[in-house]
Formats: sequence, structure tokens, C-alpha cells
Amino acid sequence: MSITIKVNGVQHVLDVEFEMPLLWVLRDEIGLTGTKFGCGVASCGACTVHVDGEAVRSCVTPLIVVEGKEIVTIEGLAEASGGKGGLAPVQAAWIAEQVPQCGYCQSGMIMAVTALLKENPKPSDAEIDAAITNICRCGTYPRVRAAIHSLANA
Repeated sequence: MSITIKVNGVQHVLDVEFEMPLLWVLRDEIGLTGTKFGCGVASCGACTVHVDGEAVRSCVTPLIVVEGKEIVTIEGLAEASGGKGGLAPVQAAWIAEQVPQCGYCQSGMIMAVTALLKENPKPSDAEIDAAITNICRCGTYPRVRAAIHSLANA
């Protein structure tokens, strides 16, 4: 049986198991490799995407759960968020604050921060800590916080 999902504004008709995690559909079936595999148990956040505007860990989200919903990945974030110059506002802040080091976790982190700022445009440090549970092995958390505050104060 086939299933239809909409990713970054494009409909995809797929012939895959409905229980297949969204992460593997994005990467292996559709070819969008910006969303990363980190832990496979929704702990690290490297796989974060937006489903109907909410941050979701795609490594544990069965495909059937997202049928009929709007999925946005890091590849579609700029267009979805009205970014200028080919970048979403959070992506531009990431560059300005020199957030990435190795960069592996950054797509998931950017997606999580974008969802936070949509819900809470001026989060406190405590609210950032509570909402952004993504793991960065390089420890760029002070730069992440600086980027979030630069957007909140813009």
C-alpha cells in the first residue's frame, strides 16, 4: 500500500511500511539528508523536523502519524519561515553568532529553536533550557543561547 506525505511543500507518494520512522523516509526514500540520525531514541534531537509547525523527533515518529500533515525539514526551513537571502532567520543568526563547530547536530537544533521562537519570541534563559533539549557534543550552548537572544532582541 502507498502513503502520501507532504515535505517542504512537495507531495510524495511512497510505497513503504507505514511504521517506518519518518527520519528514514526523509533520508533514504526522499533524499533529504539534512536531518541527521543521532541516537534513534528521541534523546539527542539531531533528527528534529517540524510537523504542522511543531518540533518532532523524526527517528521515533512512524510515517503513518504524519500522513496529511505539513512536514518541514532543514532544507525547506528558509522558504517556510520567510527567510531572506536563502536563509531562515535562525540560520542567519547561527552564522552571525558562529554557532556550529562540527555541525552535526545543528539542523535539529535550528529546527528546535525555530519552533521555540514561534511559540515564545522572547524566551528567558530558563525557558530556553526547558525547551531546547537537543544535545551538542561540541558544547556550543553559549553560542546557541546568544543566537536565540539576538533574534529575540531584533
